[in-house]
Amino acid sequence: MPDEVLNDISHRRYNPLTGSWLLVSPHRTKRPWQGAQETPSKNTLPSYDPKCYLCPGNKRAQGDSNPPYKSTFAFVNDYSAVKETQQDYHPETNKDDVASLLLQARPVTGRCYVLTFSAKHDATLADMTPEEIVPVINTWTRIYASHLSPSHPLNSQAAYVLSTIPENPDGEVTPPKHQLKNMQIFENKGAAMGCSNPHPHCQIWTTSTLPEEPGKELVNMRKYKSDTGRHLLGDYVKLELEKKERLVWENDSFVVVCPWWALWPFEVLIISKRHVRALVDLDDKERLEFAQAVQEVARRYDNLFETNFPYSSGIHQAPLDCTEEEAETSWFHMHFYPPLLRSATVKKFLVGYELMAEPQRDITPEQAAAKLRDCGGELYRKSLQ
Repeated sequence: MPDEVLNDISHRRYNPLTGSWLLVSPHRTKRPWQGAQETPSKNTLPSYDPKCYLCPGNKRAQGDSNPPYKSTFAFVNDYSAVKETQQDYHPETNKDDVASLLLQARPVTGRCYVLTFSAKHDATLADMTPEEIVPVINTWTRIYASHLSPSHPLNSQAAYVLSTIPENPDGEVTPPKHQLKNMQIFENKGAAMGCSNPHPHCQIWTTSTLPEEPGKELVNMRKYKSDTGRHLLGDYVKLELEKKERLVWENDSFVVVCPWWALWPFEVLIISKRHVRALVDLDDKERLEFAQAVQEVARRYDNLFETNFPYSSGIHQAPLDCTEEEAETSWFHMHFYPPLLRSATVKKFLVGYELMAEPQRDITPEQAAAKLRDCGGELYRKSLQ
């Protein structure tokens, strides 16, 4: 265990990926709760919903119809956050012009996709088997590979992936005409995370700029590599496997940990054990073992409070357009940020001190990891059927 005193005293922990600190207050878990509570979710959804715009064969909001797909299906988001083409905007900054210094804006172009995980409206990653999740990972991989820049250091891996992973029989998305910088794959699960449709799906946003979070991680991983000659997450994986205090689960290719610097109560990281720069570096065995890791996280989350556990998750990997150094610095990992704190009805809120000063958590990552380690086994709701 870390220094035992840290279980009882307030302290700050450093996040080397972002270069930020957070406050940990383990003694606060003893305080009474008199705040808002919500009704636990129950999985009463049908396997097919004729009104769902993501179910096979149904019409979407803009009038297009989905094919009668059996597994995954990807399409351009009908309400994309960024436009592929738009009016040019190239403002200049001038140190003598206060407005140009303080009111800065930069254009962002791109394309957003939606990818369904399953044809079943009532399925989640926790309900699916690893073998059923592999087609999701294969689709992520093919989309990433098809969007890489012509000069990308991973192009040979991408070409191999595109020649060996079968195309989706229900059609594939085509990359935009202009090269984009970054691809962010993410899932918002549950109404608590702002998900507007319960049909299992994720989103894939490709943009002409590198967003803040992966950008900060890349800067700090490059600095660590420059200072030590080693990979930040490579060292971190070895450290967590040695200490095992925050280790939730592992297989040959991946570890699942509650990171030392976790902000959310049951936040976890899936990290590749070897140096994987992006999805295209994974072989068939590793894609299956990545699917196993994803399923383990989703199932343990649901088992923890016996509820349909909400979270936001996302993959960080090498940008679509990057230098050799940036690609080699990247280390494949997946974040899971869940809001639930004490039960299916009590959430953590980012308010007050956390908005005005710095992030704060109560339960320690070591305590959270211990709880998640105890939540393996069959998905709880299978015994309720």
